[in-house]
This record gives sequence, structure tokens and C-alpha cells, in this order.
Amino acid sequence: SDAICNFVICNDSSLRSQPIIFNPDFFVEKLRHEKPEVFTELIVSNITRLIDLPGAELAQLMGEEDPKLPGANSTASGFFRSLMSLKRKEKGVVFGSPLTEEGIAQVSQLIEYLHKNLRAEGLFRVPGNSIRQQILKDALNSGTDIDLDSGDFHSNDVATLLKMFLGELPEPLLTHKHFHAHLKIADLTLFDEKGNKTSTPDKERQIEALQLLFLILPAPNRSLLKLLLDLLYQTAKKQDKNKMSAHNLALMFAPHILWPRNVTANDLQENITKLNNGVTFMIKHSQKLFKAPVYIRECARLHYLGSRAHTSKDDLDLLPSPGSKELQPLKSQKRSRLDTCHQEETQQRTEEALKELFRHVHNMPDSAKKKKLIRQFNKHPTAVTPGSDVPASPAPRRTRSRSFSGLIKRKVLGTPVILERKSRDATPEPERVSKENVHLLQKCGSPAHVSQSKLKSLEGRKEESCRRMRAHLLSKDSSSL
Repeated sequence: SDAICNFVICNDSSLRSQPIIFNPDFFVEKLRHEKPEVFTELIVSNITRLIDLPGAELAQLMGEEDPKLPGANSTASGFFRSLMSLKRKEKGVVFGSPLTEEGIAQVSQLIEYLHKNLRAEGLFRVPGNSIRQQILKDALNSGTDIDLDSGDFHSNDVATLLKMFLGELPEPLLTHKHFHAHLKIADLTLFDEKGNKTSTPDKERQIEALQLLFLILPAPNRSLLKLLLDLLYQTAKKQDKNKMSAHNLALMFAPHILWPRNVTANDLQENITKLNNGVTFMIKHSQKLFKAPVYIRECARLHYLGSRAHTSKDDLDLLPSPGSKELQPLKSQKRSRLDTCHQEETQQRTEEALKELFRHVHNMPDSAKKKKLIRQFNKHPTAVTPGSDVPASPAPRRTRSRSFSGLIKRKVLGTPVILERKSRDATPEPERVSKENVHLLQKCGSPAHVSQSKLKSLEGRKEESCRRMRAHLLSKDSSSL
């Protein structure tokens, strides 16, 4: 499934030489277009993790309330405010109308031309010729093709016309809904070792917050913002020629990118520095701001490729109950198989050790110690001799009560006592055999020479002697009574 983003199979030989374009934000864009509500909820939840947005500002960001902007309640009607409102009443196909893909296609001609002429001193600051600007504006509104490379227009004409287009938009490029969020991003600073807030900007968090905010911009605004910031970034790189640094460019474009419409500098006295510095930061880091954060990419990828993402509510109702046999955990099954294998392996090693021990005791020279060892070895009924192939079933173990003294020993001595007890419990003790059996084993020289019939006869004689002894004791007790 991951191959969806990585490889494209093409049978056309003419296209095989073309470079393969890999889009790491493929699933992010897919989620944005197919499920915008899920996408917006994902982005906004991470924005609120980075910046503190009260209820009203969060509702404005989500579009649930109209944004409350500075200067909106002011009764003062300055010349600047009235002039800008009059300009926006004269709507054209491109200038003064809401941002559309058609308008972006027309304005992109200006941006492409300026990329070729970034060395002009005072670019975006020095105004162009008003007559040439009006001719160019009419041509863009009418949709006619313009040959900007003909030499009829100067780079300052094109740069001024681009600012005019942005200034006549009904709302700034970053929209009114995002205004308060950008003010909060400017306040993101680092913390010292004691957790106190410092005056040093937290650039990583600011970049992450801008990445998230740009993801929920309208598609036309985001497309034009990317073209514009890339142009300003390239312009600032050639500031040794055009004398326009990132800060100088921010002073020129902040009113068009971020400032609310119909406001003056007096309306933004408290925040004008934050806004200008915010645009400067966007220009300097523009190459990082239009990439989705890694965790957003992963969430979007799992939304489409994860098995749980495609399970509907009806599918969940059809699943068997957790207590059914069909849902037995695989981990418990694997553990039971491992325990069984471990028990079989332990039993096999025990049998081999018993056989080796019996051979060692049998090869010892005849002595009282050898007889004692053989008697101890034959106490358990499941004794495995070297000549026997199938071991007898183990005798049932007697449950032992846990005494207080045993608990103290375990606490003091630790694992050696437990290991010793385990080894003692694991060693089977064969049943005690009679002296005739021991004598027969010694006489034969090896337990392998003792046949099953002889052993059965010996055990039969032993049982007979036991019955006789029991009868004798009973008769003696009855006579005494």
C-alpha cells in the first residue's frame, strides 16, 4: 500500500525518462479534499496544543464566529481608511475581487517576471510609473496576454502593481480568522531551566504553528502565499544588489498579508511590531512553512492505510464478543506453546541426567556407600534406568503448606533455597526395592541384563512378603485382645 506514493508504472517509453515526483504530503492533501471536517479537527487540535487560544478566538479560527478585529468599533474615519474602502468598491475581474484561481493565474505572470529582475535597487519600495501600471492593470483584468519581457514595463511597475493587487483584496492573504492566532505565535518564546519564560523566540514551535495554520488556509490563499513568500525569500537573498532585506520587505507587505482591512497603524499600535516581525520570520523560513509536520503526515497515512480506519460502526457490531473463542489472544496461545515445549525439554534433560547418574553409581566399586546410593536412587517408583526406554508416569506430588519459617528462609537466603528446592523436587525418587533386587542388580553387573519378567517376579515376591507380614501382625493383635 505504501507503493501508492513511491512508484508509478508507466508503459510509455517516452515518459520513462521523466523524473518521478514524490509528494510526501499526498495523504495530507487527500484527507483535506475528501474529508475536510476530519482534517480541520486534526489540525486545530494540534494548533491549540502549541498556542493558547481562548474560546472566542478559537471559535473565530474555526469560522463559528465573526472575527473581532482592532479598529472595528472605532468611529474615526481617517483618509487612509476611506481611500482603501473606495478602491475596493471598484471591483474588476482580478483586482478588487475575491481571490480565485483565475486571478492567481494572471498575477503569477507578475511574479515570474520579478524572479528574473531581482537586482533592481529599491524593488517594492520605489514606486513605478502610474500610466504604465494602469495599462498593465487593465490588461490583467481583461485577461489578455501580456509580454512583460518586451521592455515596455519596468520591474518597479510590476512590483508596485503586485502590491496593489494584494492591497485591494477583500481581506488579507492570511484571512481575518487567523489574525489572533498569528499574534499568539509571535509570543512563543523559550523557557529557562527553572521553567520561566524568556524573551528568546522559540523558532521551532513558531515554524510548527505556522505550518499548521497554513494547512487550513483556503486553497487559493495558500497557493498565492507560497508564490509570494518564495519571491520575497529570493529577493532578500540578493539584498546586496537590491538593498531590500527581509525586514524591509516585511514592512512593505505586512499590511497586505496580515493586517486587517480598513485599519490604520494607530489601530495596531500595540501589535504592529509583532505583526512586522511575524512577516519577517515568514520570509526567512518560507522554505519550511509549506510542509506538513511529520506527525500530521503519519496520521493522514494511517487514516487511509490503517485497517481500523476503514471499519464502520456496522462492522464493529458484527464482531464477536471479547469472551468468545474466536478472539483468544495470540499472545496467550504462543505463551502456552512455549511453556509446553519448555516442560518437554526439561523432562527430557531430567531423564538423561537420571540415566547418567545411574550408570555412574553402578560403575562404582562395591561398598556400603554404593548400596546406600542405590537404595536412595530406587526410592522413587518412576526410576529411569539405562535399559528402560519409556519412563513411568510421575507420582502425584503432595501439596506442602507454607510455613512461617520457610517464608523467612526464602526472604533471607533468596533464590539459592528456591533453586535447591526446585532441583530436589525435579529429581525423581524411585521406589525402595528389596535387598534381593539389589543383590540381583549387583550380580548381573548391569541393569540392562535384568529382564522385565524377573523384575515382575521380584515385585510379586515383595508384595507376597508384605501380605504375610500384615496377616501375621493382625493375628498377633487379635490374640492379644
